[in-house]
Order: sequence, then structure tokens, then C-alpha cells
Amino acid sequence: MITVPETALRFGFDNGPGGPHASRTMMLAELRLLLAACPPAAMYEQYGAAILEQNVLLKRTETTRRESVRRLRELYGLSRSRVVFRALRDLWDEAPAEQPLLALLAALARDPLLRATAAPILAAQPGAPVTAAMLAEAVGQQLPDRLNPTTRASISRHTAATWTQAGHLQGRTAKVRAVAACGPAAAAYALLLGYLCNARGAALFETFWARITDAPMARLHEQAFAASRLGWLEYRHAGDVTDVQFAYLLRAEESADE
Repeated sequence: MITVPETALRFGFDNGPGGPHASRTMMLAELRLLLAACPPAAMYEQYGAAILEQNVLLKRTETTRRESVRRLRELYGLSRSRVVFRALRDLWDEAPAEQPLLALLAALARDPLLRATAAPILAAQPGAPVTAAMLAEAVGQQLPDRLNPTTRASISRHTAATWTQAGHLQGRTAKVRAVAACGPAAAAYALLLGYLCNARGAALFETFWARITDAPMARLHEQAFAASRLGWLEYRHAGDVTDVQFAYLLRAEESADE
């Protein structure tokens, strides 16, 4: 089971036991609408008001609006007091083409059920089939005796849709492995997540989060260098020594938003 260390939970990671993907995808379209409607410095109450009062997600009923608030908060935190969400929000507007991968990385940090389906995705070569049954089996192996077959099937459907939204899968019914689009923003975010999970130096480029980017290691180093030139991190690589720091994404910030 892919878990995150207890020390990372204070940054907004979650180890379960459940997760939103039992009944939802990562809700990429809704997240895009919400973040487009609210300023980067918005607090949780502003996100809630945008959904409930302004109906920026274009939901038909109050019930679905309230459900959307709950699910989006489960998936992303929606609070600048949580580094996982704050860093996502800092990078979101800078790289629209990378938003699917940014959202996936955040959802993986927050939802153990989605993390449970990562193994068959990462193991598949481009063009290879990835079926709902493979995802359901992965969930069953990592969470034995906790989920019945109906729940595993629901999780497999929702996670398959999420991996498709993120660019790791393509196809409507018969899905095959694709390669996600990783640029400097997604690279910076993946490296940050690894850092928050206690990886340092060269090990940052070998973490679960780094593998999710689909970028070969040399390419990931190139993207880290590009991210450093954009001010999102500090990257130094010479010989066998690699150092990555995150002064911008981990800056101190006053927030009463809990």
C-alpha cells in the first residue's frame, strides 16, 4: 500500500481509510471552474460561497452544490493552510496545459483509493491496455478485506476516469496507456510532494510522485532547472550532487483559514 509518512499529514496529505474516488473522479472540470472564479489568495469560505451562492460550478440543485463543496474539499483541501493545496494554487494559473497533472498529483496526495490504483498505471507501457479489472484488482490487493466487489468496481471506474483526465490513459471504453504532459510546474509540484514526504537531493527524482509525471529522469532534471529559472524552486546539480529547495512554495504565510 502506498502510504505517506505521518510527518507529511500536517501538510495536507491523507492516509485514509476511505477516499473520494469511491464515488467521484478527481473533478477536473469543476476544479478549473472554481479556481477560475476565485482569487489565488481565497480562503475556504470564499470557495464555499462561490459554489453555494454564486453557483460557479453550474449545478442544478443546492444538494449537488453542497456535495461538490464536500468532495472538492476532500480531494484538494481548498485551504491555504495546507501546503498541498497552496502550492497547487500557486502553480495553477502559471501552466494551464499542466493543470490535469497538477490536479492528479494533488488528488493522489489526498486520496488513498486513487493511490491504490497507481501500480498498474505505472507498470504499463505506452499503448498497452489498462482495464477496469486491473485497477479493481490493484485496489483489492492493497486494501484486502476492506472493500466488497461492488465498491472495488466503483473505485475502478472512477479512478480510470481520473487517470484519463490526467493524460495517463486514453480511450473511452477500451483504455490504453498514454504519456502525461509534464512541464516545469508539474515537475516542481511533484518534487515538492516528495520533499514533504522526506525525500532529499537526488532521491527526489525517484519518488512515487516523480514517477507520476511520466518524465524520464533526465527530462525531469531539465524541467526542474526550468522551474528554478521561473522562481518556483532552487535547483543545483553538479556531478553526483543534487540539491533542490523550495523557498517560494514553502514560504511562510499568515493564514487563519483552517
